[in-house]
Amino acid sequence: MIPQCNPKASYLTLKSEIDSAVARVLESGWYVLGAECESFDKEFAKYHRVPYGLGVASGTDALEIALRALGTTYGDKVITVSHTAVATVSAISRVGATPMFVDITSNFTMDPMQLEAVLKTQNIDDDIKAIIVVHLYGLPADMSAIMNVAEKFNVPVIEDCAQAHGAKLAGKLVGTFGIAGCFSFYPTKNLGALGDGGSIITQHRDFHEKCTLIRQYGWRERYISTMEGINSRLDEVQAAVLRVKLLDLDNSNGRRRDIANIYFNNLDSERLTLPMQTEDAYHVYHQFVIMCNNRDILREQLANDGVGTAIHYPLPVHQQGAYLKKKHAPLSLLKTEKVCKQILSLPMYPELTDNQAREICDKINSAIISVV
Repeated sequence: MIPQCNPKASYLTLKSEIDSAVARVLESGWYVLGAECESFDKEFAKYHRVPYGLGVASGTDALEIALRALGTTYGDKVITVSHTAVATVSAISRVGATPMFVDITSNFTMDPMQLEAVLKTQNIDDDIKAIIVVHLYGLPADMSAIMNVAEKFNVPVIEDCAQAHGAKLAGKLVGTFGIAGCFSFYPTKNLGALGDGGSIITQHRDFHEKCTLIRQYGWRERYISTMEGINSRLDEVQAAVLRVKLLDLDNSNGRRRDIANIYFNNLDSERLTLPMQTEDAYHVYHQFVIMCNNRDILREQLANDGVGTAIHYPLPVHQQGAYLKKKHAPLSLLKTEKVCKQILSLPMYPELTDNQAREICDKINSAIISVV
């Protein structure tokens, strides 16, 4: 069986270096907010060419802390998309704000035109605290257009980069366009730890200082809270592992792009809709997502033929039971609601071989003839 993702393979590729990094932490006897976390924060920030990085416990926490640092609270609204991991919206709810959904374009990311149309309907000064843009599946959203709209209405932008480590737009890394870039290091991510972890990067010193306080109970001095905060710390073991894997990120992203090229060159593009490619975007293919009619039948046939797939995501957040009463979508979400019925994520991880990728294409092309 060829799995859809394989975080264990990523660990085995760098096993010796990771084992040494973990041993270094165990020998130090310092397990939380020590030298490894401090070094990773600096290295991750340097990778993005920004001055500040802050390790936290998860990508969801990264978004929540960024929202809190902007002063987001009960009664506020935060604009985002519904076609995303529920973590994006969960972070908004955790600070007491209401998610306001806008539709996506054909590349699965936020539609700048609908963003502007929604902002025109709102009382910006009183209601809208932030826009969370999601760089989904490894493809950067249209940040040039989105930032133009955000600046026009004076609304800060937070970038959800959980699936886009190393992705670029016109040579500029995602996470560096808005006030903050928020990352997840869940094991299946392009940069994955051996457990949960996250980071907030920013170019703004004051914002970074607020996030740092919020990360640990609002402490400037131990046990003395100068503001309300939470407990969200990246532990030393994960930081040490991430330092090792960060050095391999560009290489592993390059391998993902090689696999994507095999898919592009061999899949039946007449019967399938393949991911969008744009000239100025450096896609890092956290997922390779195709679309087709009768998706569920195709998926079942592939499973029977030894090819694992996944659906990211089967139901838009605004249609999920937990958020039905909280949804706020001033305009229609037709594209969002349509894609969830057709999307299918193919196997994608750097350790996938060329022969396996071609085998997957052959099995899909054979199955799709009877499915479509």
